[in-house]
Amino acid sequence: MLRATVFLAALSLLGQTSAPKPTPAIQNMPYGTHPKQKIDFYKAASDRPTPLVVFIHGGGWTGGTKSNVANLEKLLGAGISVASVEYRFIQEAMEMGIQPPVKAPLYDAGRAVQTLRAKAAELNFDKDRVAYMGGSAGACTSLWLALHDDLADPTSSDPIARESTKPMFIAVTGAQTSLDPLQTRGWIPNMAYAGHAFGFRAEGRTRPEEFQLVIENRDQVLHWVREYSPYEHASKGDPAIYLDYPNQKEPVENGIAQKDPTHSAILGLNMAWRLQQVGVEVHLNYPAKPAAQTSALDYVISRFGK
Repeated sequence: MLRATVFLAALSLLGQTSAPKPTPAIQNMPYGTHPKQKIDFYKAASDRPTPLVVFIHGGGWTGGTKSNVANLEKLLGAGISVASVEYRFIQEAMEMGIQPPVKAPLYDAGRAVQTLRAKAAELNFDKDRVAYMGGSAGACTSLWLALHDDLADPTSSDPIARESTKPMFIAVTGAQTSLDPLQTRGWIPNMAYAGHAFGFRAEGRTRPEEFQLVIENRDQVLHWVREYSPYEHASKGDPAIYLDYPNQKEPVENGIAQKDPTHSAILGLNMAWRLQQVGVEVHLNYPAKPAAQTSALDYVISRFGK
């Protein structure tokens, strides 16, 4: 009898299928003329305007895709619409002659936000309740948009360009908080990330080689470093920032080599210190020192639930 029960239970499990992944209400919504300048919009069911999370995927600005959206089902289930952004990569920016190459993914994300806000009524979301999420390079982009002066141009003849790029808050994972090689090498002695952002990428060249080149040429690119490094733009009045580093293993203390320096909580520690200095609300979460909300997702749902 027991064997029969187990057999029937196994058959039942075989017949079960996982819930299908949500499909975008609007797929590949253009926000520019380049093939990569597209948005997938996932609409939460609601009669009233919903909050919106703009998700910016990671991949070092050289890979990744908008189809991989973290926590999509949970966000939609909480009544939060989601827009996932595709953008031009470093290599495409270099082919187009954009200087520095990191300008392309950062400004693409800003234009995507402006395009979404211009369509807020049509898409049934509240343009004042917009948050950014993302991981790694997507987290860095989100942080830069949150801290940089608003890219909106109120005098533009283009109504999209008049829309704001500032979020209500952001909640990001594994963010690179500075692109200044001397600064980050001072925090983390084995840091080797950011050379490609400033045009030192080449076929076959390693990240440490890129990093060494940007150190050697720092004076020539310092104006770019100051413009595109999120740390440089922290100022009073910036939106609330949640920095999540869930995979941190090593001690979070300046001067200690890290197994994954590109996504180390030391980057968040120094960013949090800077934000506290200028009076910006900041939450830093990593396993040894959890925040009140112990994930970016929990923080987003908590903030939008207010």
